[in-house]
Amino acid sequence: MKKSRFYHELLEKFKRIVEENSIIKEKIEVTGRSLTPQQAIGNPLREDYPILKGKEVLMEAEFKGAKGQAFTDMPGQFSGTVEEIINRPLKTNFDRAVLIATLNAVCRYLNIGEKTVHCKDEEPEECSKELVNHIQKNYGSPKIALIGLQPSMLQRLSENFQVRVVDIDKDNIGKTKFGVRIEDGESMTEDLLKWCDIALATGSTIVNSTITNFLRSKPIIFYGTTIAGTAALMNLNRFCECGK
Repeated sequence: MKKSRFYHELLEKFKRIVEENSIIKEKIEVTGRSLTPQQAIGNPLREDYPILKGKEVLMEAEFKGAKGQAFTDMPGQFSGTVEEIINRPLKTNFDRAVLIATLNAVCRYLNIGEKTVHCKDEEPEECSKELVNHIQKNYGSPKIALIGLQPSMLQRLSENFQVRVVDIDKDNIGKTKFGVRIEDGESMTEDLLKWCDIALATGSTIVNSTITNFLRSKPIIFYGTTIAGTAALMNLNRFCECGK
């Protein structure tokens, strides 16, 4: 699916539900704010999560008490109505983060999406253990392409499956973690997708606009809170065990 068509369809579905629920015309403010690492993920024992290294920031929107979050490498502040956010051009990762955090909050408010707030402390470790069980139950023993380095997931997956991983963080590329060499996401992703039986991709692909690279014939599982509302509206396969 082409990138422009995917986002157009997502926005049309989002616009339709807010119109049906008489939200789009109301003068309701939706405010996004950047969370500190401790607010976002608490204090896990391991210190190699991207957000703890300052590589990503979790932005949060709140709509009538319902919260929605989105990971981004381009944080900032924004306040406006739902209608203004829907009509806002999606030129940058910041623009998409504003939209996706808002979409998650509104979908949570309307009981369309769930688990829109990131888990904390040792819950990411528990999530990774459950992910192994989920894959074994539904896919057997597949070869897995992990799109985006998520340390606890890579560790658990590498203990149970054949795994290759790509990342776009130059500080990670070429290093070996848990016996798996981290490959360059810009040049090796296509090779991984041809090699794998299933792909496992971070939900932040909806913010950095790479999501359509993975919507193809092979099974794809998107993980995390960022993609909560999008997965619900676009009928995408999502795994998020411990989100709130």
